[in-house]
Amino acid sequence: MTYPLLKDQNLSGKRVLLRAGFDVPIENGEVQDTTRIEALVPTMKHIIDGGGKLIIMAHQGRPKAKRVPEMSQKPLVSVLDKLLSVSVKFCSQCRGEEAKKMINELSEGEVLLLENLRYEKEEKSKDETERDSFGKELAELGDIYVNDAFTNCHRDHASMTSVPKFLPGCMGFAVQSELEGLSKAIEDPKRPVTLIISGAKIETKVPIIKNFMNHGDNVLVGGCIANTLIVARGFNVGKSKYDDKFVNLAKDLMLEGESEDNADIHIPFDSVVAAKATEDAEKINVPSEEIAEDMAIFDVGEKTIEGYKEIIAASGTIVWNGPMGVYEIDGFSNATRCIADAVKEATEKGAVSIIGGGDTLDFHDRYDYPMDKYTFVSSAGGAMLDFVAGKKLPALEALK
Repeated sequence: MTYPLLKDQNLSGKRVLLRAGFDVPIENGEVQDTTRIEALVPTMKHIIDGGGKLIIMAHQGRPKAKRVPEMSQKPLVSVLDKLLSVSVKFCSQCRGEEAKKMINELSEGEVLLLENLRYEKEEKSKDETERDSFGKELAELGDIYVNDAFTNCHRDHASMTSVPKFLPGCMGFAVQSELEGLSKAIEDPKRPVTLIISGAKIETKVPIIKNFMNHGDNVLVGGCIANTLIVARGFNVGKSKYDDKFVNLAKDLMLEGESEDNADIHIPFDSVVAAKATEDAEKINVPSEEIAEDMAIFDVGEKTIEGYKEIIAASGTIVWNGPMGVYEIDGFSNATRCIADAVKEATEKGAVSIIGGGDTLDFHDRYDYPMDKYTFVSSAGGAMLDFVAGKKLPALEALK
């Protein structure tokens, strides 16, 4: 591991500024899912037990630099109290005199949670000077910086990339675990290597697909990405969602896939369509080139899934990010269920399987599919895909 590690740091008596990756669902002032908070408990307890003064900073949602009450960090206090078995203090600011005063009053082993970083416009500013100015202000609150927000490591935000410019930094245990788990897909992977990918925007997935074209063997697509590729083949997709701006790019990808040296891109040749995405909608399985104008694709078809299952069964390494269809509606979750079963069975037979992405994990939670059947489950989406695609993550590079 080429990055500084938390386990090697002397924390006693020091102000430890932890960048956490919470961003949890909150409704009516209560946290609905504590999974991301629980994942950071080992890091937080290590800091507390090591005599550090723990200062937690994180973001919540997209408040667009405004103080949106529904996106406050305050509801996390009661959750942290229980998980850490300490009384967690809360600061209504993430910088300034109030934050400094509360930090100065902390004793060893005590915890302070700061308010939402994204209330401040400099956090996500496109101006590096503005980000660095805010990052320096945050850095003044601590003696050591710990990055344990892997879900945000692909973002060039002040709390991720500017703070380490002014403060010694290291990786937390959750980030370290992510890198170790994901490395199994890129460091001498078992062949064949198969990428299963879906999502609304083909633009964000093209770098990942392109990378797999060079060192992978198969790319299985679903969702709006598949729809865009179907349009690129010259077929009508009716009322289906697709990205019109990237049809030409999709054509280029398919041409690359025809080369013997590149991975094969597998596009659905049949689809499950309906007039609307509801449980009572009449569903029809049709060839992808025969979709009526008044119909839309909401899932991958049965014949395509059978082909996908065969490819998965023969794979040595599988990376999965994104459900195949509109999985939130049970009637359109069949393809995703089949993929989950196929990846689980391949794993049991020795394949390395890595899954991630918010919707992928939500599918497993929603339908009670166990996630301990896979080799590694990433908490991230974009950061996971960027890392597996061979990109350098800005927040990690900042720690060097």
